[in-house]
Amino acid sequence: MEKKDILKKIKKIEIKSTILSNTIFAGEYHSCLKGNGMEFSDIRRYSQGDDVKKIDWKVTAKQGKAYIKEFVEERELPVFLLVDMSYSDRFEDKKNLISELVATLAFSANKNGDRVGALFFTEKVEKVIPLKKGKKHILSIIENLLLYNPKYKGTNIKEALRYFGKIFKKRGIVFIISDFLDNDFEKEIKILKNRHEIIPIQILDKKYDAIPKGAIFSLEDSETGEEIIVETLKNELSLQSLQLKGSIKIDINDDYVKALTNYFRKGKKI
Repeated sequence: MEKKDILKKIKKIEIKSTILSNTIFAGEYHSCLKGNGMEFSDIRRYSQGDDVKKIDWKVTAKQGKAYIKEFVEERELPVFLLVDMSYSDRFEDKKNLISELVATLAFSANKNGDRVGALFFTEKVEKVIPLKKGKKHILSIIENLLLYNPKYKGTNIKEALRYFGKIFKKRGIVFIISDFLDNDFEKEIKILKNRHEIIPIQILDKKYDAIPKGAIFSLEDSETGEEIIVETLKNELSLQSLQLKGSIKIDINDDYVKALTNYFRKGKKI
């Protein structure tokens, strides 16, 4: 795709996602994900009437006088977009959906004043885009997503989550966008949930859920290149992908606006 075609595509995604983030998601996004925690602000001397539960006993012991911790409500949380760039997620329909999802979430976060960062992964972590604010930064994320050519074909969600957990310690909102055609990553999600708000978005394609009976197929794994022969002369073969518990499930033929809106309006995991 030529540069001018990429720019046209980015502009089209920008217009659509901006409208959606302004008219549909902004209010629900804010009420669902903001103001849901407290963060440390300062330490000061204890005054009569202060809550004794807030006393910092270590500082008190060192100073010989009572000190308390002050906290403020978290008004801003960084938003991270972890995007699966493996070959199974790069069919044209899936790529278009993922691009619009990333843009809509990023513009919604930007409208709320949040910093946004992204991490692209395959079987390795391939690219990290630092946290920033502003429309120019959001457009840069979209452009990177559309133009990036992955070095690897496979998927390793566990490796991506481990890497993220090591480099981002401060609490944030983490959207994981993938078809989740991988194994042994559930433990890493649970570990990250101790610090972050984790929201998996599972991209599905119903037309690949099953192979009809009465045929012989030659199939090639898009990630490994391995070719296998499959026969379904007697029975239909199920290819249904992992149904990840607690994820927002979006089929490429469904209305992703409805799925995201339902999630944000409920204010809790589906």
